[in-house]
Amino acid sequence: VKAMEHNDQPRNLFPHHENLGFGTRAVHSGQAPDPTSGAVIIPISLSTTFQQTSPGVHQGYEYARTSNPTRVSFENNVAALEGAKWGLAFASGSATTASIVSLWSAGDHVVAMDDLYGGTIRYMMRVATKFNISFTFTDLTDPENLRKAIQPGKTKMLWLETPTNPLLRIADIEVLSKIAHEHNLVVVVDNTFVSPYFQQPLKFGADIVVHSVTKYLNGHSDVVMGVAVGNDKDLYERLKFLQNSIGAIPSPFDSFLAIRGTKTLHVRMEQHQKSAMKIAEWLEKHPKVEKLLYPGLPSHPQHEIAKKQMTGFGGMITFWLKGGMTESRQFLENLHLFALAESLGGVESLVDHPAIMTHASVPAETRKANGIHDNLVRLSVGIENVEDLMADLETALSHVKV
Repeated sequence: VKAMEHNDQPRNLFPHHENLGFGTRAVHSGQAPDPTSGAVIIPISLSTTFQQTSPGVHQGYEYARTSNPTRVSFENNVAALEGAKWGLAFASGSATTASIVSLWSAGDHVVAMDDLYGGTIRYMMRVATKFNISFTFTDLTDPENLRKAIQPGKTKMLWLETPTNPLLRIADIEVLSKIAHEHNLVVVVDNTFVSPYFQQPLKFGADIVVHSVTKYLNGHSDVVMGVAVGNDKDLYERLKFLQNSIGAIPSPFDSFLAIRGTKTLHVRMEQHQKSAMKIAEWLEKHPKVEKLLYPGLPSHPQHEIAKKQMTGFGGMITFWLKGGMTESRQFLENLHLFALAESLGGVESLVDHPAIMTHASVPAETRKANGIHDNLVRLSVGIENVEDLMADLETALSHVKV
């Protein structure tokens, strides 16, 4: 495929990738053997600049901020996994968010889910509003709330997370995209929580899909990175300009690590889900658990929507302990395999207390309204033996005095 230069088409997509299975695309897309050495693993290209045979005549690369061979391989790999025509990588998920919001101008308006990653809410409410971009946060599990929130002539974008962080709410991408497109809105879906292996929002009408690569795509808790993918050429050109102009790009080494991660995405996601389902079914009935949410359980309020747009339900579980902060600390301080840490999606199991950790920047009244209370716990179920994980949880729960 011809090299993409600012306003062309993506480079080096593995031939006929759309006809290949997910695992084959994960291993091969964007990763042709090195033409110089024949290396089957992409090289880490550290050069900041690239030789031109004549002014303006080059092999698709000029300067490393604008484009880098290792980064492009990763971008094209994720594009193939999401069924997209292009991909653009950024230095973090938050940098991806900031760059996409920068597509809009003073006076523009955005509608977003009212349950989002805390860093997304922080950027939108405390940074982007300084540039006179306004936001309406609403419960988009009810599509009518989108109709009510749209401001004709002002609203430019719909921002979804599904499942949401941390409450695992499911938004109907197809229904919401149809409403949004009736008003010429750009639909952005954060697909971080289930990855393209279980959900591909472009198929349901999304215009841009974003990921915190830090989580499931990389999967090893050793890279901070973000990515956006899509099909629309105009959106590509605008976002590529911002990627180059703002310069919030990942390093070649991080790009190399991330593409190593995506090679095993399909294998990891299967194990994440298998273990999460078993743990969720057990925890939901535990006498010290007040309530549990997992999209794969019939008890989840949007279980039917999840089944419609997802082929699997991921490794994230959210539940409320009986009690409050004291009981939460009793539980969290007595886990050994589940590490008490922010982030998610790694091979190792993590546990998070959203009210104090990942969502502390969300205003207290918003946390309270959304049910992010002191007894809320979020699990990122890793790929360890599930029996060991359940034993660890049971031991910690035995320390909870209710």
